[in-house]
Amino acid sequence: MKVLAIETATLAGGVALMEEGGLIAEYRLHVEIRHSERLLTAIDRLLVDSGTTLSDLDAIAISIGPGSFTGLRVGLSTAKGLAMGSGKPLVAVPTLEAMAALFPYSSALIVPMLDARRNEVYWGLFDTQGGVPVRIHSETASSPETALATIGPLDRPILAVGEGAERYRALLSTHPPEKVLSPPKTLHFPSAASVAELGLAKLRRGEILSAEEVAPVYLRASTAELKWEEKVSQQGGGV
Repeated sequence: MKVLAIETATLAGGVALMEEGGLIAEYRLHVEIRHSERLLTAIDRLLVDSGTTLSDLDAIAISIGPGSFTGLRVGLSTAKGLAMGSGKPLVAVPTLEAMAALFPYSSALIVPMLDARRNEVYWGLFDTQGGVPVRIHSETASSPETALATIGPLDRPILAVGEGAERYRALLSTHPPEKVLSPPKTLHFPSAASVAELGLAKLRRGEILSAEEVAPVYLRASTAELKWEEKVSQQGGGV
């Protein structure tokens, strides 16, 4: 089986191609360029360089969030377009789970954190079993202080990963260094290869979806939506 994976939850986006024998190719780029300007080009280059066509694929794996609202929309619309055009199924991979999968045999609990803006982070808590991430706390959006209050009392070391963990490293460092660990900077971003690996496992289990069934995981309303709700509330209060 062979899957194409798309990761656009953060600026460090990428695409990857994986089969049962392992990773075939992965392209990553961390720059201030909109995914809409480079994603299709990256996919085309990946397929051409690997001698692969869409008809060779068994599924398309897509990172569904949480993360950048715009990035997720671009990634999902691209994946859905490819799926509908090729007749291939989709496999939905949670972004934080894909981040945790980068540390398959960690003895520490894994806390992926993405910067959610407005002084909040998207985060989750994972353990590993047999090299596979297992969620032990639901993914949520909260202040980093709330996240730390939840994970701080745990009796195992914490591996805090992601751009959110980097941004709030000073806060995390209030705990002993042996309690809150940090990986190399190259492992702080979601990986399309990790999305591909989890997607391949889901494909084996038959966890496939149609384009209509796949939806992004935002965890909270966008800034525009919050402003609209506030405006409506104010108008209602003045009636």
